[in-house]
Amino acid sequence: MKPMALQASSDFNGWLIFVVWVQGDAKLSLNYYKERCPSAEEIVKEQVRKLYEKHGNTAVSWVRNLFHDCMVQSCDASLLLETGNGTVSEKVSQRSFGMRNFKYVTAIKDALERACPSTVSCADIVALSAREGVVMLGGPYVPMKTGRKDSNVSYLSMVDASIPHHDADLSLVLSRFHSVGIDIEGTVALLGGHSVGRVHCVNLVGRLYPAVDPTLDPAYAAYLKMRCPTPHPDPTAVAYARNDRDTPMTIDNMYYKHLLQYRGLLRVDQQLASHPSTAPFVRKMAADNDYFYQQFARALLLLSENNPLTGEQGEIRKDCRYSNFA
Repeated sequence: MKPMALQASSDFNGWLIFVVWVQGDAKLSLNYYKERCPSAEEIVKEQVRKLYEKHGNTAVSWVRNLFHDCMVQSCDASLLLETGNGTVSEKVSQRSFGMRNFKYVTAIKDALERACPSTVSCADIVALSAREGVVMLGGPYVPMKTGRKDSNVSYLSMVDASIPHHDADLSLVLSRFHSVGIDIEGTVALLGGHSVGRVHCVNLVGRLYPAVDPTLDPAYAAYLKMRCPTPHPDPTAVAYARNDRDTPMTIDNMYYKHLLQYRGLLRVDQQLASHPSTAPFVRKMAADNDYFYQQFARALLLLSENNPLTGEQGEIRKDCRYSNFA
């Protein structure tokens, strides 16, 4: 392993972005494929749009894929590897519960392979599809850099230590994000991604039974009990509650407004509004959607550039589900 170098990248909306790469290797860059596959980013955009129009919930999946991939070791598409040939997939971890739509990554990869065989990495597909997914959900455009390579190994043993549990204490969540270079303000913004999508009842009932969490608004708790009427739901059941009933398919600052009304869906959500280090940012984001977008874009960009494989590292998988060396 070569020594790590830290260097300042371009200024984005007034915020200086730092990018980490392995010294001596190529680094991520904007329009990385402009010579070898000039249509690459447009192909990803078009595929994401088509999939969104046919299956709207795919947009949320793209954003979650980026989080689960980049928080574990590297933004290297290790998340997408299937079990087999000595590999045990990261998808089998309990932290991956509820994740789906991986098959649509294959649709994007197939389109890219037809245009530019063995050129665009699965790791870049994860990053670019997340960028387009955010736009589909009404959020800000994030100028993702590309040039990532794919891991040929899974990091299942690292998943539990890298992805916070849904009921984790906020201090642990802040520590996890700090470990990948995201500050408190950025963490508060990234958790705003919870403004879209839904949470399965199995992850909620601890706040409802045997007694309702006192930090829950009583009317909201009644709604959640209606959605999740038993303290022991079938984990495979489809029962769920939406993170945001006002704008459920829009990334916006309604999430923070709900926190101030004691309507945070998960325990970690509600803690944001009461923890002394995060509460000021919650109030500021609740009051200013543009500020939330600025911080969300900044933090998502940082997350997407966590410890990427570049240059001669890794591979470019022909099939995102399996290493070329399998």
